[in-house]
Amino acid sequence: MKILLFGNPSMWHSNLAKGLRERGHEVRLISERYGWRKFPVDDICLERRTDINGKLAFVDYILKALPILWQCKGYDIVQLNHPMFLPLRGSHMKPFYNYLRRNNGKIVMCSVGEDYHVLDQIINKNILRYSEQRIGSEIMHNDNVQFLRKIYLDGHAANYCKYVAEDCDAIVAVLYEYWACYNKVYPQKLNFFPLPVVMEEKDIQDFSVGDKVRLFIGLQRDRMNIKGTDIMLKAAQDIVRDYPDKAILQVAENVPYAEYEQMLKNADVMLDQLYSYTPAMNALLAMSKGIVAVTGGEQENYDIIGEQELRPIINVQPTYESVYHELKELVLHKENIPELKRQSIEYVRRHHDYHKVAQQYEDFYKKLLTEKVVH
Repeated sequence: MKILLFGNPSMWHSNLAKGLRERGHEVRLISERYGWRKFPVDDICLERRTDINGKLAFVDYILKALPILWQCKGYDIVQLNHPMFLPLRGSHMKPFYNYLRRNNGKIVMCSVGEDYHVLDQIINKNILRYSEQRIGSEIMHNDNVQFLRKIYLDGHAANYCKYVAEDCDAIVAVLYEYWACYNKVYPQKLNFFPLPVVMEEKDIQDFSVGDKVRLFIGLQRDRMNIKGTDIMLKAAQDIVRDYPDKAILQVAENVPYAEYEQMLKNADVMLDQLYSYTPAMNALLAMSKGIVAVTGGEQENYDIIGEQELRPIINVQPTYESVYHELKELVLHKENIPELKRQSIEYVRRHHDYHKVAQQYEDFYKKLLTEKVVH
């Protein structure tokens, strides 16, 4: 098959492309490097400049994008990382989407982050017990979450996101939260596939822990309150303050992906995404290296992937007290960490290994190409 992928946050499409190529498919990946994160681009880099004003940046981007996008035709599958698969306004996006629709086979839209339907279900339908947007009946009001609501619920992206979700041939959710939202809107075209992770080539055998438990947290300074890392950082700092002979903390703030991955290798425990039900790419990357993830590990996560045995994820509720308590349990009972490390690797191997996930997508694409589309 000829497959075109758009977008690559946290390397998930890059990992999928690797698996599909190894299965003999022709895959093209168009992505940006996502600013200071500097994710590697193994195919075509299409990035919007941030060092010039908005209008000039828009013109510059369009001039770069048009020659690339006009060549995007004749693919069996076009998979969009998000309805807003380019860094443009909704009104500017629609012609590009329609061009892809006219000139290719099937369009797959992935739910990998906030969009109209995700936010509508969370804010207006209260579909989740908690998220970065809402905890119980309390709607969050920090600048980041309000900005997302302004764009996707009330702004230029709302109608466009609804248009793409209605028009596309299939929708893929990569986390339970996104599946729960879209299952209320488009159950007939919704699919769930785990995020693909490239495992270490050599099996890790040493799960030992040193004199001190090594805690690790990565910070995106401008998104700390939407990720919950402001709360997690405070809990981790307090653990090190209260148990200085049992724990140390390493902080990676706004570091490029390659540097982040190197720093992560030294950890026993990593903290990531307070408001999640499920481990996302950073947590899964850590788990694949035998590092215990403190993040979302709700029962819904295990149910959707069919895992009945392993429980490697340290599930935390969206409170300082919950994070502090779980970290305290880890540092005071570090004898439990080696088994959690072993289970973490096995969990990723069972459900997220990129070879297995690529085969799931291959089977899905083949079925999609032969079946009648339901809109």
